[in-house]
Amino acid sequence: MTSLDRRLRELRGSRRALVPYFVGGLTKDWSQYVHGAILAGADAVEVGVPFSDPMMDGPVIQEGALRALRAGATLESICHEVASSAFDAPIVIMTYYNVLHHFGLARAAELLATSGISGVIVPDLALEESDAWRDVATPLDVATVLMVAPSTPLARVRRIGAASQGFVYAAARMAVTGRASDVGDAERVVSAIRSTTDLATYVGIGITTPEQARDAAQFSDGVIVGSAIVQQILNGADTTAIEAQIASFRRALD
Repeated sequence: MTSLDRRLRELRGSRRALVPYFVGGLTKDWSQYVHGAILAGADAVEVGVPFSDPMMDGPVIQEGALRALRAGATLESICHEVASSAFDAPIVIMTYYNVLHHFGLARAAELLATSGISGVIVPDLALEESDAWRDVATPLDVATVLMVAPSTPLARVRRIGAASQGFVYAAARMAVTGRASDVGDAERVVSAIRSTTDLATYVGIGITTPEQARDAAQFSDGVIVGSAIVQQILNGADTTAIEAQIASFRRALD
C-alpha cells in the first residue's frame, strides 16, 4: 500500500475529496494557484505535465498545455517547482507515457519521488503495458492511478481495480476533458469499480460546476475538477479568484 492509498483511505471517513487540476507551468506563478486551492479545501491536487499530443485533453486544457510548453515547461521544471513549494496536500501528476518513456522510466520515477509527488495518472498507458512503469514507481512510493471508462467491461474493471494505487479515476463519459451538462455515466462506472475494489473512487471528465460536484459526490468518494479551473486561469483570473472558485466546490461537497 502506498502513502497515497493510506492518506485517501483516512480521508474517506471524514468527507468527500476535492481534487482540482492545474496545468504545470501555465503561468510563472502557477504554484501559487495550487497553494490557494489547498487553503480553500482541496484534499489533493492533480498537476498536468504538458505534452504536445494530449489524447485525453479537451480544448481548454490543450490550450493551457500549449501555453505551458511555449513557456518552456518540462517534466523536470514542474517537478522542481513542486519540490520547492512544500505543498500541504498530496500532488498527483497527470501526463502521457511518451513523457515518461523519453525521460527514462527509472529516472522519471526517481524524479517524482524525490520531488515529493505522491502519484501519477497516465491515461494512454494500457494496463497490459503498465508493469514496467509500476515496477520502478511502486518501490519509490509513487502510486499509479488507473482509469475506468463507461465502456470498460466488468472483468477488466476488476483487473484495473486490483492494479490501481491511491485511487481509481472514474471517467464520467466517453469524451475528452471539458464542460458537460450532467455527471454522465459516472454513477454506473463508480458502482462497477466499487464492486471490485475498496480503493477510493473519484469522478472526473465534465465536473465543471459545484452542483455537478455535489451530485457526483452522492455516490463517489470525491471529484476531480479541471477544465473549469484552467479556463479561469486562461481568462486571467488571479490566485484570489481561483481560491474562491475552489471554495465554492468545497462548500458544495460539504
